[in-house]
Amino acid sequence: MPEKKPKMRWFRFARWCCKVFCNLFFRMHICGGENVPDKGALVLVSNHQSYLDPVFCGIYLKRPLYFLARDSLWKNRFFGRLISSVNTISVRQGKSDLSAMRKVISKLKEGWGVCLFPEGTRTSDGKISSFKPGFGLLCRRGWATVVPVMIDGAFECWPRHKKIFSPGPIEVCYGEAIPAGEVANMSDRELAELLTDTLRRMQTENRTKQGKEPYNY
Repeated sequence: MPEKKPKMRWFRFARWCCKVFCNLFFRMHICGGENVPDKGALVLVSNHQSYLDPVFCGIYLKRPLYFLARDSLWKNRFFGRLISSVNTISVRQGKSDLSAMRKVISKLKEGWGVCLFPEGTRTSDGKISSFKPGFGLLCRRGWATVVPVMIDGAFECWPRHKKIFSPGPIEVCYGEAIPAGEVANMSDRELAELLTDTLRRMQTENRTKQGKEPYNY
């Protein structure tokens, strides 16, 4: 792959630091990792419960990922340089950012993985909102396998109204992969509805298994 080795060494070191952090402060439970392909264009599609969701999605996978983040996070120059160094692509809020879309498609065509949160913002109540359908174009243009990722527990640990997180259990489950050929035959709305329903079902099954009250959809 075209990434320079020093950057990849830094990415792996940063991922290791994040893993240590998560194992110190959270009781992490990961399932379904075998559903994530080791190589080839990949889009992870996840629900969005907290600021830490990109970390939760990526640190327990062997392969590196690219992430998207709103451009306002680059206002702090130090933080902007930090997240750029771990494969984060800036996206303009409230606009159709064609430059960011081209970057994502380019990375997918090179065989990289990208992590997306199609709800667009963190949940306010723990529920999974209907996914915005625009990401389907990226998946098709990049000829990517799509894997749903369900995060649960992060909302309880760090809800939107809190300034800092609290320790607690976090569940991260990778669902069955949808091959690129199947994705190519779906409309944006069909793919968004399928993944919304899939992640809600995964969340309900997981919360029931954990003895938690399922959300009412």
